[in-house]
Amino acid sequence: MSAIESHPTLSCYLNALDPTSYAAGVGNDSIAAEGAATWSNLRVEGLAINQYVTTTMKFVPTAAQLAAAKVSLESELTEAVAERSAKCTGTSKEALAEMPAEMRATEIEDQATSLHLVAKVKTAIPLTAASIKSYYAEHTSSYDTLCVSIALVLPSDVAAFAKGQAAGLSVTQLAQNFSKDPSAKTGGAYGCYAPTSSSYAGIRSDVGTTAIDTFPATPQLIEYNSAEYALYVAVTKRTVTPLADAETAVLNDLRTLNADTASNVKNGILYRAAVHVDPTFGQWGLSTAGFEVIAPAALAATNVLGAKQLTPSAASAK
Repeated sequence: MSAIESHPTLSCYLNALDPTSYAAGVGNDSIAAEGAATWSNLRVEGLAINQYVTTTMKFVPTAAQLAAAKVSLESELTEAVAERSAKCTGTSKEALAEMPAEMRATEIEDQATSLHLVAKVKTAIPLTAASIKSYYAEHTSSYDTLCVSIALVLPSDVAAFAKGQAAGLSVTQLAQNFSKDPSAKTGGAYGCYAPTSSSYAGIRSDVGTTAIDTFPATPQLIEYNSAEYALYVAVTKRTVTPLADAETAVLNDLRTLNADTASNVKNGILYRAAVHVDPTFGQWGLSTAGFEVIAPAALAATNVLGAKQLTPSAASAK
């Protein structure tokens, strides 16, 4: 934890992987309770999975498997930073290099056992060229290059916007009449996004399955320039993206699907694991997210005595 606190690149990448606060604690070379609990939780998960795979599956990673796990871990960290648009200095490779040798070796071994476990899960999809090609063929429309238009509408204009929709106004007309975004001058045209774009996942989520040239009936509520707006996003054009250009997005989606599968398996392992955590770092318990290390609660101010020292007799009375 001292290494995390003192190395900004390492802290940034870990924060992207599991968002929390790795802020400094009150003591020297220390981390705040939330960060300590989160890091402890990552370690407990790694140890529990490692022990299960080692004892139940008799798995001992080879040098080649450890090398592949290192590349996989670096890729996972890089993707986490990109997904959260985090501004980390340095690369994921440099973040691993900032770990103490024992910590780095443990993380890579944990990654190797996790990969082995996922590979043995029947519902997991192998990350092979054939699987990527097959998945893409079945979900080609999910990787279309999307051209979109937006309308950024004041809450007070939403009713009028809806009335205009009902009257049959086009996306261009609605944006020109109601949008407060600079793109209103061009009818809301905001740009085209291919699967290679870092914004693609968000755009794809925003437009969902809405028809071409149609704003959704229900907007997103966002804060922009310290004010609240209703955001409408419409697809104006869909173009099939070749697999060669969509491959990275397909691979990310497969990893997400496998991660969901692995999460269910992991929760089963943690449910059965016998875990003891030093109270300094938190406590092991059941939260809404499942079993995890929970940050220790701070003492209530009403339970803390004032600065006045107790006399021996008063201390005995207490």
